[in-house]
Parts: sequence; structure tokens; C-alpha cells
Amino acid sequence: MIQKLARSIREYKKASILTPVCVVIEVLMEILIPMVMAVMIDQGITGQDPDTLLRLGGILIVCVAVGMVFGVLSGGFCAEASAGFAKNLRKDMYYKIQEYSFANIDKFSTSSIVTRLTTDVTNVQMAYMMIIRVAVRAPIMMAFSIAASIMINGSLTATFLIAVPILGIGLYLVVSKSHPYFEKVFRIYDDLNGVVQENLSAIRVVKSFVREKFEISKFGKVSEKIYKTFSTAEGIVAFNMPLMQFAVYTCLLLLCWFGARLIVLSHGTTMTTGELSSLIAYAMNILNCLMMLSMVLVMINMARASAERIVEILDEESSLKNKENPLYEVKDGEIRFENAAFSYQDDEEKESIRHISLTIPSGSTLGIIGGTGSGKSSLVQLIPRLYDATEGTVKIGGKDVKDYDLFTLRNEVAMVLQKNQLFSGTINENLRWGNKDATEEQIRHACRLAQADSFVESFPDQYETYIEQGGTNVSGGQKQRLCIARALLKKPKILILDDSTSAVDTKTDAMIRKAFREEIPNTTKIIIAQRISSVEDADQIIVMDQGEINGAGTHEELLKNNAIYREIYDSQTKGEDAA
Repeated sequence: MIQKLARSIREYKKASILTPVCVVIEVLMEILIPMVMAVMIDQGITGQDPDTLLRLGGILIVCVAVGMVFGVLSGGFCAEASAGFAKNLRKDMYYKIQEYSFANIDKFSTSSIVTRLTTDVTNVQMAYMMIIRVAVRAPIMMAFSIAASIMINGSLTATFLIAVPILGIGLYLVVSKSHPYFEKVFRIYDDLNGVVQENLSAIRVVKSFVREKFEISKFGKVSEKIYKTFSTAEGIVAFNMPLMQFAVYTCLLLLCWFGARLIVLSHGTTMTTGELSSLIAYAMNILNCLMMLSMVLVMINMARASAERIVEILDEESSLKNKENPLYEVKDGEIRFENAAFSYQDDEEKESIRHISLTIPSGSTLGIIGGTGSGKSSLVQLIPRLYDATEGTVKIGGKDVKDYDLFTLRNEVAMVLQKNQLFSGTINENLRWGNKDATEEQIRHACRLAQADSFVESFPDQYETYIEQGGTNVSGGQKQRLCIARALLKKPKILILDDSTSAVDTKTDAMIRKAFREEIPNTTKIIIAQRISSVEDADQIIVMDQGEINGAGTHEELLKNNAIYREIYDSQTKGEDAA
């Protein structure tokens, strides 16, 4: 796990190395200060030697200044290294997520991914900051302080070394008991982010149904769960500080007691006042280092749960990968399903589509009709390999879709999904998702085909009109037409419209289909729709029912031979006949 996380340090290795180097120099200066002060007390003050006092005072000032300079440098390098490490870690995770298939994204909830990219990375960043600075400073300071203390008086040094095993055992118990709660609390954070995300994305629905109190209650329950779990974890961690303080003050009392007796009984021959003061300073250093190490270990304990969740993201391999020597050219838009089946859970008993055998000639138009949950969207998602068929094969241009390079395949298939998504930015910027190098004329032509040019040109800023996040400042029908125009800019060999004209009126729908027939005759078009009128002029129509093809043919053939199609047709034309 550490090795995988360390890959994100990269260009910040220099800052990561310079931080402990500066810390070592800072520590050396701090170790020298008590030694200089002891000599100043014994020779300069007690011995009444002003020259020695001034000389050692100058050395003391230099030590303090050098220690301060390297302390500031270590802090600066530490901030650069930890912030850079976190930046790279987020980037690596985000890039990894972009490689995921839909199946991989289904495995991690959106809220969980957001928590891992934010809270978990911040925890790891804080732990890294403490590791390269505090975790380096404390052991070195402790080692030098113990060595200096032993040089002064080995027997007195033993009085505060007895605290080490006591603190070690206490710290082990604190870490082992608190870690499961930290693991649990980050999973609850996922739920909290999920509640917030759902509420904000559907705020109009919440307000229209007056469900604010329900949403507040839902948020409150998750927030309360985080509070209780964190309180339990922090309650365990809280035992760490009293234990540390008890050990520190007990050791200091013993040291002062035995040290003072030693000075008095030996009349200053075995130990001097200056040596005792320096020994007390070193004792404080040692015990403070133990306290710092305990804080580092607690932080690492908290960050360990976050690190494990981050590594899960980095370790996840996309379920869709290129084969060796993939194909980089799609010959045409012919599509062929050969006994294809698909299940979201790889469970044959819960297959979304099954036994699909279908040929769609290049340049033709296929209409798909069926009830909710009949497998229409699942079927078309196999074409650009958003998912892979669990059985059978899907071919484009006579080749299995798995033989193509993923980028090449998806670049030749344009999908306008059931849920249309626009991004914050201008209309031009949104349309150029289809082709980043598209000219103004190409953009306008695509909008004309999608019947979007009239309303776009009615805006004061026309194609520079700013679209709010999620496209909230345009209507559903306008959003659908912009998404169709974006797909057309790709100039794909296959165009898939997944119920993407449901929000436009029938006249506009007919004009869009007419433009498709006349302007992109060589593009294979698949139209999923709820309205018969949207597919009746298609070259072939299939009726989906419970994941299978219930009927196939032209509009006239299905009216004669397919009960489901005829029932849908009758239900949609009854009102017109009555009128």
C-alpha cells in the first residue's frame, strides 16, 4: 500500500528529502542549546566569568538562529511536499476513474468516490506531512537527547526511560481500539455525501413536493451517526494525552527529586546545577518526542483507513480493456448481435437482455419500442462497449467490438442518452465536446439538423450563451436538441438516440428525423422511443419485452403481426381518433 501511494510523490521527492535534512540540522541545534546553557550556568554565572558568559551567549544566539532558519525551511519544504503529494494523488485517482467502465463505476458509488478524492486524500496528506517532519524529528531528537543525558548522568537518565514501555503499551491499545471506528466513519461519510448530492441535484423535486423536512431528517440521521462514531473514536484517542502527561510529569518530578538530592549530597561534585538543568531540558525533549510520536501514530492510524480506500481506487482495473494489437479503423456502421446476452450482476437469472440476434445494415435506421425495463438501453450500451455482453458477440463493421481500440470504437459511435447532460460553460463549449476542432459553420449546421438553431439564435448571446451547471437555464426540449447537435458534430458512423426526443413536440421530432434521412444517409441510426410516431418510418423496428425481441419488422408489418406494438399504437392514437 505504501509503495503504491509513494508513486504519487514524483516531482516532490526533492522537497520530501530536504524536509528531513533540514529537520536534522534543526534538531542538532536544539541539542546543543542545553549543553551551552549548562556551561554558561556552571562557568559563566556560578563561576562568575563574564567573558565565558558573553562567548557562550554568542554561540547560543547562533544556535537559536540556525535552528530557527532550518525550522522555517523544513516547514516550507514539508508544506510543498505534502500539498504536491496530495495534488498528484488526486490526479492519479481522477485519471484512474476516467479509465473505469460503467461496471467499475457501479461498484463504487459516486458519493464514495467524492469522499475518497477529498476527505481521504486530506487525511493521507496530513499523515504524510507528519511523517516527513515530526516522525523524523522525534526519533532523532530522542536519540540525541538520550545520548546527551547518558553522558551527563546515566543513572538519572533511567528514571525517564521507564516511561517508554508504559507509553508504548498505552499507545498500542489506543491505536488498535480506535482504528475500526475510523474505518467505519469514512464509510458513513460516503452516505453523507450521497444524501447531500442527491438533495442538491434534485432540489427542484424536493421543493415541489415540499419534502424539505424529510430531507433534513435524512441528513440529520447520517450526521448523527458520524457524530457518534467519531465521538467514540476520539474518546478512545483522548486517553492518549492524559497518559502522556502522567508519564511526563511523573518522570520530571522523579528527575528533579533525585537530581536535587544528588547535588546537595555531593556538594556539586557528582552533578552541577547546570548539568541538572540541561538534563531536565533533555528529559523534556525525550518525553515531548514521545508525545509527538504518539500524535503521529494516531494520525497515521486515522489515515490508514483513508489510505486503504484510496488504494482500492488505484488498484481497480477496468473491466473493459483493449486486446493486443487492436483495430484502429471501423469499416462501416453495420451492427450485428449474435445471440447476445447481458447481466449487470453477471447472474444468468437476472439477465437484462438475452438471446438477441439482430442485424442492422450500415446507413439504415432501426427503431426500438418497448416498456420500461424491457432492456432497450441495455441493448444499445453494448455497441460502444459501455458494458460487454456476458454471452454471445456484438459486431460492428463485421468485427467483434472487443477487437477494436476503445477510443476508436467510441469515437465512431455517438450516443444521446436518456438523461441529457450539459456542462457549465457556453453553448459553443458544450457543442465542441462532440468535436473540439469544430468550426462555427459546422456547429451551426449541426444545430440546424437538430432543430436547435432557432432557439439558440434567439438568445442575446446566441452561441456564447452561458449554460448553468446541469443545463438548468434551458428547457428539457432545448437540452435534448443541443445534445443531439453535440452528437452529430462527431460525424459518427453510428448514432444512437436513447429516448432523446421525448421532450420535443412531434413536429420538431419529425423535422429532426427528416434531417437525419437527408443529411446523414450513411450513418446507422438507432432510435429508442416511447412514441410510435418517432420510429414508424424506420427501416426496421424491433419490440423489446423482458429483455428479448418480441417482434421485428416495418411499421405496417408489426401492426398486423405484433400484439404489443399494436396495443401501444392503439393507446397513442385513440385520443387522435376521438378528436
